[in-house]
Amino acid sequence: MDGDRVEIDGGIMEGGGQILRVSTALSCLLGLPLRVRRIRAGRSQPGLRPQHLSGLEVIRDLCEGKLEGGEIGSTEITFTPGKIRGGTHIADTKTAGSVCLLMQVAMPCVLFAASPSELRLKGGTNAEMAPQIDYTVMVFKPIVEKFNFTFNCDIKKRGYYPQGGGEVVVQMSPVKELSPINLTERGTVTKIYGRAFVAGALPIKLAKDMSAAAVRCIRKEIRDLYINIQPVREPDDQAFGTGSGIIVVAETSTGCLLAGSSLGKRGKNSDKVGIEAAEILLRNLKHGGTVDDSLQDQLIIFMALAKGVSRVKSGPITLHTQTAIHFAEQLTKAKFTVTKSEEEDPSKDTYIIECQGMGMINPNL
Repeated sequence: MDGDRVEIDGGIMEGGGQILRVSTALSCLLGLPLRVRRIRAGRSQPGLRPQHLSGLEVIRDLCEGKLEGGEIGSTEITFTPGKIRGGTHIADTKTAGSVCLLMQVAMPCVLFAASPSELRLKGGTNAEMAPQIDYTVMVFKPIVEKFNFTFNCDIKKRGYYPQGGGEVVVQMSPVKELSPINLTERGTVTKIYGRAFVAGALPIKLAKDMSAAAVRCIRKEIRDLYINIQPVREPDDQAFGTGSGIIVVAETSTGCLLAGSSLGKRGKNSDKVGIEAAEILLRNLKHGGTVDDSLQDQLIIFMALAKGVSRVKSGPITLHTQTAIHFAEQLTKAKFTVTKSEEEDPSKDTYIIECQGMGMINPNL
């Protein structure tokens, strides 16, 4: 069997957990046995962390596959996929590892299962170095559903660094195939809204301060729009631990959603948290693309699987996106091209990501 294994170098390009997520999801979907070497080779703690291991385990379980080398710190795994099945699947990082990253690896697979799936994902809902669950629900969900599938995401409990303890339940039904998307018209910004939250021991005043600081920052650039960033105190029975953060979303006339977000941490001024989120949003609005930096790479696997040509206009291509494209092309028959967008305004740094998808057909439907 080893002769037919696809060999993946986990230390190149972005060199992180994303390589594992993209390559194991595609391995599962395409029935390709895989070996990943040099996992997270350049990181300060190389090899699998709890986050990555629980992602691998959920993929293994949902296709009844075989995983070797699946332990914390391992720098090489082999994975032999089986048949994707629906039903209930549980993944628990047992840390503040991001539930959103678990969702990223599992979602493409269960779309091509034989029956509906429920993913019970446990860990951090609002974690550093990953999209916040609010981003997943407010931005990722409405845009990714343009590929012609829907899912339900129920936040049972929020969990924060360092303990985690959050739980999110995702329900989705399988599809026959994915439709391509065309996101090339930005339109004009029609509204800006968001939520600033505190949980646990923190006072609501911090949420109000984050919200007010973000509004002030955005007002300097965008004067004529109503901005509605709700300060929220998460109910104690729906949050585990203490945390705070903010997400600000801009919606455009063509239905694009772009966001900026930031998390509070000990010793970090709440005004600074609000300003950070606002500045990320403004930076994403400045480049003129239809997707923000965080969404860019998350769409790549769906573009690769879809039937037909997808086109997305983005700002500068992130290393995460380049990495996702590299491995999507290595494992599927999809072909990507990235070209500088021919803008009327040369000061805009925009690109068109185009993909001729492989047209994955669900063999179970």
